Amino acid sequence: MAAEHLRLIIVVYTSAIAPLLLMLILRRKKLIPDWVPYVYLASFIACAIGWELWFTYGWVDGAPVYERRSATLNTYLPFHVNWLLNSLADAGTICLGGLLLLHLSLSNDSNYLTQWRWSAFTLLLIWFIGQNVFVEMYLYHDQLAVGKALSWAPFAPTGPWFNPVLFEFNGRTITLQGQLPWLIMTPLFYAGLIRHLRA
Repeated sequence: MAAEHLRLIIVVYTSAIAPLLLMLILRRKKLIPDWVPYVYLASFIACAIGWELWFTYGWVDGAPVYERRSATLNTYLPFHVNWLLNSLADAGTICLGGLLLLHLSLSNDSNYLTQWRWSAFTLLLIWFIGQNVFVEMYLYHDQLAVGKALSWAPFAPTGPWFNPVLFEFNGRTITLQGQLPWLIMTPLFYAGLIRHLRA
């Protein structure tokens, strides 16, 4: 197995499972608010339905993930589990990681979780898009390269039909379709969080 494949497998499983276990432990010890698991679950559902299922199965004019990656990755990251692992990582590492970033950065503003704050939104946007650029360039570059069609998805409404390259770095591309899910997810996540905490 190539070192790059081993690294990817470790990162995928760790980013999917570790945040879930950590959240459950912290909640059991009452070190995080009781609403955090609800935010995690809502984020998981949004990411799964918003794009991960579609990108995994290639339902609308896309190639399924097993056609876009190596046989080694297909063995260790099974096809029908791909969307689940990615959605767990999205909900835990990315969404809960974004909450932690807000907590650490805006702890002097007690209202950022109940009132829209552009500073909080901007931090989330930078975090969500920044991690996705990193993932597209360094982890999934072989699966998301130009010529490997991703399915249309609710959070990737341009589908494979309009997917310009936004920029290239070291021969790796960042495309519009790859960035749209997190661009759409950011305001939905923040607005949903505020709405949930106001209820």
